[in-house]
Amino acid sequence: MKCRKCQYPETKVLESRENRDGTAIRRRRECMRCEFRFTTFERIEGRPLYVIKRDGTRELFSREKILKSMSIACQKREVSSTSLDAVADWVESQCSLCDDSEVSSQKIGELVLEALLKIDPVAYVRFASVYRAFTNPEDFVVELKKLTEQHASGHVLKIPPLP
Repeated sequence: MKCRKCQYPETKVLESRENRDGTAIRRRRECMRCEFRFTTFERIEGRPLYVIKRDGTRELFSREKILKSMSIACQKREVSSTSLDAVADWVESQCSLCDDSEVSSQKIGELVLEALLKIDPVAYVRFASVYRAFTNPEDFVVELKKLTEQHASGHVLKIPPLP
């Protein structure tokens, strides 16, 4: 593993830890030359998962794209990166549970919305506005009404507890 700072090829592992569901290992590393510390993740590589986009095109599933879009929705909100990582893990595991090696982008978007609703309602509305392509203020009003009704009805989400 090369150092992110000086590109020296030798590092030592200071600490290793599995994630909650045992699908990844987080390693804290230190460069043997410059002593820079950084974190790496090892994930189990299974069969490739493809996303079928709205226009019918296919692309490889990207956990990073999910994290980036959630980070944008959570800007200036008190949502930890650990929570976003947990959501990305959950979304990826839900998509991997399918018998097929393909999942629709709509399914991924709905899973992210479900998780964001539990974490931060404002981030949920921000994500929904882009995902559902809101074009006018009335779209926000409709989404907020649905959100309020779900909250009043005690809608329980299926995702595991987040950090």
